[in-house]
Amino acid sequence: MSASGFRPVFHPAGHDHALRHALQDLRAGRWHEMARLLQETADTGGWDGWTRRTQILATVAAGTDVVHAWRAERPGSTAAEVMLGRVAVERAVRAHRAGHGHAPALRAEASTACREAAACAPADPVPWIGLLALAALDAGHQPAEHRVPPPVPGLPPAPWALLAEAERRDPYNREAHHRMLQFLYGRGEGPLSEAVTYAHWAASVAPRGSALHALPLHVRVERYRRDRGHERALDLHWVAEDAVREARRAMDAWFLFCAVPEASQLDLNHLAHALSGALLFTDAARVFEALGPYYTAVPWAHRTPRPADRALAEEVFLRARARSLTG
Repeated sequence: MSASGFRPVFHPAGHDHALRHALQDLRAGRWHEMARLLQETADTGGWDGWTRRTQILATVAAGTDVVHAWRAERPGSTAAEVMLGRVAVERAVRAHRAGHGHAPALRAEASTACREAAACAPADPVPWIGLLALAALDAGHQPAEHRVPPPVPGLPPAPWALLAEAERRDPYNREAHHRMLQFLYGRGEGPLSEAVTYAHWAASVAPRGSALHALPLHVRVERYRRDRGHERALDLHWVAEDAVREARRAMDAWFLFCAVPEASQLDLNHLAHALSGALLFTDAARVFEALGPYYTAVPWAHRTPRPADRALAEEVFLRARARSLTG
């Protein structure tokens, strides 16, 4: 806790109180509030909230059988079918990261679930986003579907057709582009030049107010994570001319036009991190104020000697916040 008594809070729902209630219901083994929330989300007609809420719900539902119970009781529910795909992908991703022997079987199961959801909900981008997430687990990138020629020169072969399917349903979908970024990260521990090119290309074609303007901030953190050495003056990474330019662009082209309560907490934390690192304290203060009490361990954890230590990440966040609000 800081000297002022402020303490940051990590909660996946952030400012989304309706999602918070659904998560509480889900943790108690009930699906009704989740179903009600997703019906309400679908009725608003926007894919941003649908994509974000289904992703966060799946992170909790993946450890339960609640979605299966939902579909068993409501076999005609399209939302339940989409959530089954979400849960299957989340389980496959976790198994892959943990190196479990059954990870390939879970990937195949998740792919089937996503394609069934795509057939059930043909207008929904989420099943295609799920297939993009699974593509990022394919270390060898063997399937032809994952080696499609790029839409513009300078980018590598990748699952562009899957991205196009998601984009056809929801242009500039935030999660779809982040899933593609994860695919490019997985191409090796190299200098990330492909990911840098991709992030800047995606941001350059995105409209004002799009979260894709924050993509370069994520890549810069990943570059820092891979290149850092504790003996170096690492703070110089964030005041370089291109770093300042990326931070300003995300502020001016995205933050000033977005619906902040509905924005990704990760994006907001990356922007606050980039602006404070670039010594743009007035702008950073606006982002910290928009965040309220909520924070995410990444990117702050990568500014510590032990990224797995959440307490250290919290300290870095608090120092940056205090310096921005008083600077």
